[in-house]
Amino acid sequence: MQNTEIQQLLEWYITAGVEEIVGDSPFAFMKEEKQVLPIAQIRLAKAEPIVNENRQATTVLAQAMQNACQSAREICAQAQSLSELKEKLSQFDGCSLKLTATNMVFGEGNEHAKIMFIGEAPGADEDRIGRPFVGKSGQLLDKMIEAMGLKREDCYITNVLSWRPPGNRTPTDGEVAVCLPFLKRQIELISPEYIFLLGASAANALLNIPDSISKLRGHWLEYETESKQKIKTLASFHPAYLLRNTGQKAKAWSDMLRLKSKMEEK
Repeated sequence: MQNTEIQQLLEWYITAGVEEIVGDSPFAFMKEEKQVLPIAQIRLAKAEPIVNENRQATTVLAQAMQNACQSAREICAQAQSLSELKEKLSQFDGCSLKLTATNMVFGEGNEHAKIMFIGEAPGADEDRIGRPFVGKSGQLLDKMIEAMGLKREDCYITNVLSWRPPGNRTPTDGEVAVCLPFLKRQIELISPEYIFLLGASAANALLNIPDSISKLRGHWLEYETESKQKIKTLASFHPAYLLRNTGQKAKAWSDMLRLKSKMEEK
């Protein structure tokens, strides 16, 4: 198999979102099965050197992901406003999710909001319309915000990912890593006083911790920006989870009250 063929196949894998190699060789280039030799002949056969092509393939994939992450960070550093960041994100081709999504879903709301709500990724309704939290989970989030005495337009709402994963599957670590710089830059540009993380995936990604939402919720956390700004942070259940598990709504409401109480202290 020629180097050019390997490179072309790897580029196709990267575009499709593949991050790991699990076979000894690409399926499209598998050789015909060799005839099984008798044991005696195997013992006499001359040993051939083993070439680990997986190592080379994995290294190339990892390097491509590192390059995409570095490119994202450089692009975000150049954006001096949310509108500029949104434009740069629309031109960014480093995330393969862009190829399967209908629309890019950027954050929306008050650019000077005191509080940011951050979820994991757009769903089907968000992908179709191009706005965050507009489906059933978004309607529940709106009600929760209103119950706090606020309006949706008072807040800023966004996701870790700007494109919907196919079939609402769980995002890969690589997809999160590539999109995370754009979320972090949104936070820096808005400079909120509070962050409310919706679901474990959003909390794990932004805070870089593996804990479950049951362990994270119920007490104050802290997020530190690249410029060393420390922002008070809460994590709670995602509205989509609450729609499936209505018995957890009381806990989510207590988290919202915790935020409301903190905001009223000033």
